[in-house]
Amino acid sequence: MSSKIKIRKGVNIQLVGAPADTVKSEKLATTYAVQPPNFAGLVPKLNVKEGDKVKAGSTLFFDKKMSTIKYASPVSGTVKSVVRGAKRRILSVIVESDGNDSSVDFGAMDPKNAKREELLGRILEGGMFAFFKQRPFDVIANPEETPRSIYVSGFDTNPLSASHLVALEGRMDDFQKGIDTLNTLAGHVHLGVNCCNSIYKGITGCEITEFEGPHPAGNVGVQIHHTQPINKGEVVWTINYQDVANLGSFLSTGKYNASRVIAVGGSEAPEAAHVATRAGACMCVISEVPAEALNGDQVRIISGSPLTGDKIEKGGHLGAFDTAVALIPEGHTPRFLLSTGWLSAGLERFSLSKAYFSWMRPKKQYTLDTNMGGEERAFVVTGEYEKVFPFEIYPVHLLKSILVNDIDAMEKLGIYEVSPEDFALCEYACTSKIPLQSIVREGLDTLRNELG
Repeated sequence: MSSKIKIRKGVNIQLVGAPADTVKSEKLATTYAVQPPNFAGLVPKLNVKEGDKVKAGSTLFFDKKMSTIKYASPVSGTVKSVVRGAKRRILSVIVESDGNDSSVDFGAMDPKNAKREELLGRILEGGMFAFFKQRPFDVIANPEETPRSIYVSGFDTNPLSASHLVALEGRMDDFQKGIDTLNTLAGHVHLGVNCCNSIYKGITGCEITEFEGPHPAGNVGVQIHHTQPINKGEVVWTINYQDVANLGSFLSTGKYNASRVIAVGGSEAPEAAHVATRAGACMCVISEVPAEALNGDQVRIISGSPLTGDKIEKGGHLGAFDTAVALIPEGHTPRFLLSTGWLSAGLERFSLSKAYFSWMRPKKQYTLDTNMGGEERAFVVTGEYEKVFPFEIYPVHLLKSILVNDIDAMEKLGIYEVSPEDFALCEYACTSKIPLQSIVREGLDTLRNELG
């Protein structure tokens, strides 16, 4: 019998364009990209060059620091280009699909009858280990460490997020095999579900906790904090629920699986729906945004949640871990003082501070743009962070300790428990317009480098 935890701090931002509970069949994209910046902590070393022929599951590059972790091509085809940035940093390896979808056969394996070393070796060889992250530091997991436990959040509370009921429809056998695999790897698996958890009722081999409350109740960091917080020296692995099913499919078939059911939504989406695709797919196929909108810079395409995702340019690609694509207006339209500005009644403006009367209609959906409503200013204490931050941590104190690079203070204030996504709502609520998520990322990287 599962336990139940109620999250009281947070907020659900209701945006226009929530995806319908239907899935469009997969339309194979022309190009797919595996992007090293998506994998925090990775220092890539190329295993291919432009013009090479690859299959789905072929290694494109591996980690210089942990060479056993391989990053694979999601489709078969030809390596079209290797995109580099400043100091020749590898930004992406782009594969042009040949449409054949041929795969490397790594061989099937039963996770219940396999030893941990054999199972881990197969997952590493097949490129599936790249989808495991670890806390602390929110980086790609280290296969040489045995985690205290593995956490899976079985639902997503981000705005315009994919529905787990839709994404896992018909895949529960693969999901169960994935849970069995995690059990062999760690010995303890924790699955966080929400009140609509009927799809998970038959799942065995894991501890199930029901979480109720607003976003960020679906964040795996919140679930770890409210069940068994991370102490210094402990390691916890995390993995997305769709990747659990992909892992189960990989072990059943022996073929690399990077499938994704993406929620495409937002006020500017031509059709809000769930789309079957693969990690790294070309955004033009997923979003179906009219070319004139892109050329006119009217629409922002975000790979991931509107709160945590990355802006994608025309011809860009889906992020490796992203399960949503949001299309919202660029904030170019000026707001007049009395009609739509800060002296208006604000019935069409969402507000966390109840500055507008719109707070009296909690179920209303809003069309929000990218306008920040001001520039960065003095970092002052307002108490707004604490209203949406469901951790027993002082967020302002932690952020300021990162800014002054006080490592002892960071540790005492709970940096081991958090990741940038846990501060997304704080960043949205911030009256000082401080980029909190990037600050947390810098703090985690600094601490990780200090500790070696």
